[in-house]
Amino acid sequence: MEIKNYIGGKWATYSHLQSIVVTNPANGEQLATIPRSTASEVDEAVAVAKQAQRSWALVPAPKRADYLYAIGQKMKEKKEHLATVLTKEMGKVIEEARGEVQEGIDMAYYMAGEGRRLFGETTPSELANKFAMSVRAPIGVVALITPWNFPVAIATWKSFPAIVAGNTFIWKPSNETPMMAYEMGKIFEEVGLPDGVANIVFGTGPTVGTALIEHPGVKVISFTGSTTTGSKVAELGGKHLKKISLEMGGKNAVIVMDDADLQLATEGILWSAFGTAGQRCTACSRVIVHKDVREELEKRLLDEMHKLTIGDGLDESVKIGPVINKAALEKINHYVQIGKQEGATLLAGGRILAEPPYDKGFYYEPTLFTNVKPDMIIAQEEIFGPVVSLIEVASLDEAIEVNNGVKFGLSSSIFSQDVNTIFRAQRDLDTGIVYVNAGTTGAEIHLPFGGTKGTGNGHRDSGVAALDVYTEWKSIYVDYSGKLQRAQIDTE
Repeated sequence: MEIKNYIGGKWATYSHLQSIVVTNPANGEQLATIPRSTASEVDEAVAVAKQAQRSWALVPAPKRADYLYAIGQKMKEKKEHLATVLTKEMGKVIEEARGEVQEGIDMAYYMAGEGRRLFGETTPSELANKFAMSVRAPIGVVALITPWNFPVAIATWKSFPAIVAGNTFIWKPSNETPMMAYEMGKIFEEVGLPDGVANIVFGTGPTVGTALIEHPGVKVISFTGSTTTGSKVAELGGKHLKKISLEMGGKNAVIVMDDADLQLATEGILWSAFGTAGQRCTACSRVIVHKDVREELEKRLLDEMHKLTIGDGLDESVKIGPVINKAALEKINHYVQIGKQEGATLLAGGRILAEPPYDKGFYYEPTLFTNVKPDMIIAQEEIFGPVVSLIEVASLDEAIEVNNGVKFGLSSSIFSQDVNTIFRAQRDLDTGIVYVNAGTTGAEIHLPFGGTKGTGNGHRDSGVAALDVYTEWKSIYVDYSGKLQRAQIDTE
């Protein structure tokens, strides 16, 4: 399958461009090729998007929202097809893929509702016969740079609020998961989204990504990916005074107190740590457990881990699919070796699965370490794979200190039956998301998504907060007194 750039409502063919091959991480099968676009294609897309934005911004917001309702309906009709494509190119199990597509559907309907709101504020003026209000205004052309682990959900978090707010966008998806971008482009076509509102340019980060960040016609950059890359995006975009939204890494922890429901905690940890093969920015990679229940929790985790089935995500019985590629496999294994060298005790897993039927894909055993110290590398750095570290603590205060003692601040969780413990924790845990008696993953689209410290730069995806990324506030004063009135001066 040859996938082309989608610019100005057309699937463009460029004979001069080289191709990038896309493969199935479960079995190595070649799925598609995409163009290795250059700055020239970015220039073309920006010009088209800039032209389209002028007229798109004049379309009433409720009418812009109608396209999102239509997109949501199309996604609903194609849900099983989209989920299958997602599993083939990304590897996550089909059940999770269906959930991710549903998240995109939910986002379409939710953001469509904002077409009837996009609320500003009206306020009283300090002067007589004067009216004061604020409104949201679109910014212009937006660049969306999205990762491979949630190729539909994250793209909809970013593109749908941009659309309803009156912007146009250029989307650079990951080279690992371009088929989902192609499927969304086809849906944009089918619902009749005006040409140039949505544009998709494939290619590498250093070429396409950099060209988008530096292009003077692009006003907003929304990026999800590693903290290292995000920092570079912020540095490069900041030189051009761009509005930049970053959602980056996590080193998320589940706290299990001595009064916790251990069966529930076990289920929450397994889902958070090993779903999507641990390749979530919200994945649980640390379990901070009270010393009185550590041994029992270890036993429960080991018992359940042995039941996890590994394989091709299209098999309904499989619970853990492959990791995305060979580089990810090697990185995960590298961290496991570091953990052993640091003195942590390996309780389960810790190896690449290279024998049949795993030899054609990229599979890593679910891995559990214990006797991990908070300052160990495996307890500090994002591994982005199915690896969990157990850290023993003696109190809630120590648990919170350990949780907060990393450079990231995305998601955290606590299992306890004590309301006082729970309320102290949700106040003091330094993360953008806190779960109580649930794992560290499972955000819903109507609440803000993002984190503190090295996880982000203050902006949020999802919820009404996402509109702040794609709009500017405009304050409007209407003086109908018929005379000059000076604020702060003519108030007596």
